[in-house]
Amino acid sequence: MTDNWDYVKTLAQEPPLDFSFKSINFIQDLISEEPRAGLRPVKRSTQGKSLTQAVRINNNVLNDLTDFSQTMSQLLEHPQNLAWIDLSFNDLPNIDPVLTTFHNLSVLYLHGNCIHRLTEVDKLSSLPKLRSLTLHGNPIEDEKGYRQYVLSILPRITTFDFSGVTKQDRITATIWRRMNVKPKKVRIKRDNF
Repeated sequence: MTDNWDYVKTLAQEPPLDFSFKSINFIQDLISEEPRAGLRPVKRSTQGKSLTQAVRINNNVLNDLTDFSQTMSQLLEHPQNLAWIDLSFNDLPNIDPVLTTFHNLSVLYLHGNCIHRLTEVDKLSSLPKLRSLTLHGNPIEDEKGYRQYVLSILPRITTFDFSGVTKQDRITATIWRRMNVKPKKVRIKRDNF
Protein backbone atom coordinates (compact mmCIF):
# COMPACT_ATOMS: atom_id res chain seq x y z
CA MET A 1 0.00 0.00 0.00
CA THR A 2 2.82 2.43 0.83
CA ASP A 3 4.51 1.78 -2.53
CA ASN A 4 1.25 2.59 -4.35
CA TRP A 5 0.85 5.85 -2.38
CA ASP A 6 4.43 6.88 -3.19
CA TYR A 7 3.71 6.19 -6.86
CA VAL A 8 0.56 8.36 -6.79
CA LYS A 9 2.47 11.20 -5.08
CA THR A 10 5.15 10.96 -7.78
CA LEU A 11 2.50 11.26 -10.52
CA ALA A 12 1.08 14.37 -8.86
CA GLN A 13 4.46 16.05 -9.19
CA GLU A 14 4.68 15.47 -12.94
CA PRO A 15 4.16 18.52 -15.18
CA PRO A 16 0.87 18.73 -17.10
CA LEU A 17 0.40 17.37 -20.57
CA ASP A 18 0.12 20.75 -22.30
CA PHE A 19 -1.99 21.26 -25.43
CA SER A 20 -2.64 24.96 -24.85
CA PHE A 21 -2.66 27.46 -27.75
CA LYS A 22 -2.89 24.75 -30.44
CA SER A 23 -6.13 25.85 -32.21
CA ILE A 24 -7.66 22.48 -31.39
CA ASN A 25 -11.28 22.07 -32.60
CA PHE A 26 -11.92 18.47 -31.55
CA ILE A 27 -10.68 16.53 -28.52
CA GLN A 28 -9.64 13.64 -30.77
CA ASP A 29 -7.09 15.98 -32.39
CA LEU A 30 -5.03 15.75 -29.20
CA ILE A 31 -3.93 12.26 -30.20
CA SER A 32 -2.14 13.50 -33.30
CA GLU A 33 -0.85 16.74 -31.71
CA GLU A 34 2.51 16.96 -30.01
CA PRO A 35 2.13 18.52 -26.54
CA ARG A 36 4.00 21.73 -25.80
CA ALA A 37 7.43 21.25 -24.28
CA GLY A 38 7.76 22.50 -20.73
CA LEU A 39 10.69 23.12 -18.45
CA ARG A 40 10.59 19.47 -17.43
CA PRO A 41 9.68 16.71 -19.87
CA VAL A 42 6.60 14.62 -19.09
CA LYS A 43 7.56 11.08 -18.15
CA ARG A 44 6.07 8.29 -20.21
CA SER A 45 5.22 4.67 -19.54
CA THR A 46 6.68 1.80 -21.55
CA GLN A 47 3.52 2.04 -23.72
CA GLY A 48 4.33 5.70 -24.47
CA LYS A 49 1.48 7.12 -22.42
CA SER A 50 1.97 10.13 -20.18
CA LEU A 51 2.48 9.58 -16.45
CA THR A 52 0.84 12.81 -15.33
CA GLN A 53 -2.40 13.70 -13.53
CA ALA A 54 -2.80 17.09 -15.21
CA VAL A 55 -3.91 18.22 -18.67
CA ARG A 56 -3.92 21.71 -20.18
CA ILE A 57 -6.23 22.19 -23.16
CA ASN A 58 -6.72 25.92 -22.63
CA ASN A 59 -6.82 28.66 -25.27
CA ASN A 60 -8.17 26.50 -28.07
CA VAL A 61 -11.49 26.48 -29.95
CA LEU A 62 -13.29 23.50 -28.39
CA ASN A 63 -17.06 23.69 -28.25
CA ASP A 64 -17.71 20.18 -26.93
CA LEU A 65 -15.87 17.35 -25.21
CA THR A 66 -16.96 14.46 -27.43
CA ASP A 67 -14.60 11.48 -26.94
CA PHE A 68 -12.85 13.13 -23.96
CA SER A 69 -12.67 9.90 -21.90
CA GLN A 70 -11.43 7.83 -24.83
CA THR A 71 -8.81 10.42 -25.73
CA MET A 72 -7.56 10.66 -22.13
CA SER A 73 -7.29 6.85 -22.07
CA GLN A 74 -5.08 7.00 -25.15
CA LEU A 75 -2.87 9.79 -23.79
CA LEU A 76 -2.58 8.96 -20.09
CA GLU A 77 -1.32 5.80 -18.44
CA HIS A 78 -3.76 6.29 -15.56
CA PRO A 79 -6.67 8.47 -16.77
CA GLN A 80 -8.68 7.58 -13.66
CA ASN A 81 -6.10 9.57 -11.63
CA LEU A 82 -6.65 12.78 -13.62
CA ALA A 83 -6.76 15.48 -10.95
CA TRP A 84 -6.26 18.77 -12.81
CA ILE A 85 -7.91 19.90 -16.07
CA ASP A 86 -7.55 23.33 -17.66
CA LEU A 87 -10.21 23.96 -20.29
CA SER A 88 -10.16 27.75 -19.95
CA PHE A 89 -10.55 30.08 -22.93
CA ASN A 90 -12.37 27.70 -25.25
CA ASP A 91 -15.91 27.92 -26.67
CA LEU A 92 -17.61 25.44 -24.32
CA PRO A 93 -21.34 26.28 -23.95
CA ASN A 94 -21.90 23.88 -21.04
CA ILE A 95 -20.20 21.70 -18.44
CA ASP A 96 -20.00 18.32 -20.09
CA PRO A 97 -21.04 15.40 -17.83
CA VAL A 98 -17.92 13.52 -18.96
CA LEU A 99 -15.94 15.66 -16.50
CA THR A 100 -17.85 14.08 -13.61
CA THR A 101 -16.46 10.65 -14.51
CA PHE A 102 -13.02 11.71 -13.27
CA HIS A 103 -13.60 11.16 -9.55
CA ASN A 104 -10.09 12.29 -8.56
CA LEU A 105 -10.56 15.69 -10.20
CA SER A 106 -9.60 18.38 -7.69
CA VAL A 107 -8.85 21.39 -9.96
CA LEU A 108 -11.03 22.45 -12.90
CA TYR A 109 -10.47 25.64 -14.89
CA LEU A 110 -13.43 26.62 -17.07
CA HIS A 111 -13.01 30.41 -17.12
CA GLY A 112 -13.34 32.31 -20.39
CA ASN A 113 -15.86 29.95 -22.02
CA CYS A 114 -19.49 30.44 -23.11
CA ILE A 115 -21.37 28.77 -20.25
CA HIS A 116 -24.79 30.47 -20.03
CA ARG A 117 -26.87 28.45 -17.55
CA LEU A 118 -26.06 28.63 -13.87
CA THR A 119 -27.57 25.17 -13.34
CA GLU A 120 -24.68 23.69 -15.35
CA VAL A 121 -22.68 23.91 -12.11
CA ASP A 122 -25.00 21.32 -10.52
CA LYS A 123 -23.27 18.61 -12.54
CA LEU A 124 -20.03 19.14 -10.62
CA SER A 125 -21.58 18.28 -7.25
CA SER A 126 -20.80 14.61 -7.87
CA LEU A 127 -17.03 15.26 -7.83
CA PRO A 128 -15.97 14.38 -4.26
CA LYS A 129 -12.43 15.82 -4.48
CA LEU A 130 -13.12 19.04 -6.41
CA ARG A 131 -11.56 21.89 -4.41
CA SER A 132 -10.66 24.52 -6.99
CA LEU A 133 -12.94 25.84 -9.74
CA THR A 134 -12.83 28.84 -12.06
CA LEU A 135 -15.87 30.03 -14.00
CA HIS A 136 -15.30 33.77 -14.37
CA GLY A 137 -15.49 35.17 -17.88
CA ASN A 138 -18.56 33.07 -18.69
CA PRO A 139 -22.03 34.60 -19.22
CA ILE A 140 -23.21 32.89 -16.00
CA GLU A 141 -21.04 35.34 -14.08
CA ASP A 142 -23.68 38.00 -14.79
CA GLU A 143 -26.45 35.97 -13.11
CA LYS A 144 -27.74 37.39 -9.84
CA GLY A 145 -26.35 35.41 -6.89
CA TYR A 146 -23.80 33.63 -9.08
CA ARG A 147 -21.07 33.24 -6.42
CA GLN A 148 -23.49 32.23 -3.67
CA TYR A 149 -25.18 29.69 -5.91
CA VAL A 150 -21.92 28.01 -6.92
CA LEU A 151 -20.64 27.89 -3.35
CA SER A 152 -23.95 26.46 -2.09
CA ILE A 153 -23.91 23.69 -4.73
CA LEU A 154 -20.20 22.98 -4.17
CA PRO A 155 -19.52 23.60 -0.46
CA ARG A 156 -16.21 21.67 -0.64
CA ILE A 157 -14.69 24.32 -2.93
CA THR A 158 -11.85 26.14 -1.19
CA THR A 159 -10.66 28.12 -4.21
CA PHE A 160 -13.30 29.69 -6.43
CA ASP A 161 -12.68 31.98 -9.39
CA PHE A 162 -10.25 34.67 -8.32
CA SER A 163 -8.01 32.84 -5.88
CA GLY A 164 -4.94 31.61 -7.72
CA VAL A 165 -5.90 33.54 -10.85
CA THR A 166 -3.87 36.57 -11.78
CA LYS A 167 -5.27 40.03 -12.44
CA GLN A 168 -4.30 39.60 -16.11
CA ASP A 169 -6.30 36.32 -16.25
CA ARG A 170 -9.39 38.18 -14.99
CA ILE A 171 -8.90 40.98 -17.54
CA THR A 172 -8.39 38.49 -20.37
CA ALA A 173 -11.48 36.49 -19.31
CA THR A 174 -13.59 39.66 -19.31
CA ILE A 175 -12.36 40.67 -22.76
CA TRP A 176 -12.88 37.12 -24.06
CA ARG A 177 -16.45 37.06 -22.76
CA ARG A 178 -17.26 40.45 -24.31
CA MET A 179 -15.89 39.31 -27.65
CA ASN A 180 -17.92 36.09 -27.64
CA VAL A 181 -21.26 37.33 -26.33
CA LYS A 182 -23.64 38.22 -29.11
CA PRO A 183 -24.66 41.86 -28.95
CA LYS A 184 -28.24 42.72 -28.12
CA LYS A 185 -30.33 43.93 -31.01
CA VAL A 186 -30.76 47.67 -30.80
CA ARG A 187 -34.10 49.10 -31.77
CA ILE A 188 -33.99 52.46 -33.42
CA LYS A 189 -36.68 54.83 -32.29
CA ARG A 190 -38.14 56.59 -35.28
CA ASP A 191 -40.04 59.78 -35.11
CA ASN A 192 -43.46 59.67 -36.64
CA PHE A 193 -44.02 62.74 -38.77
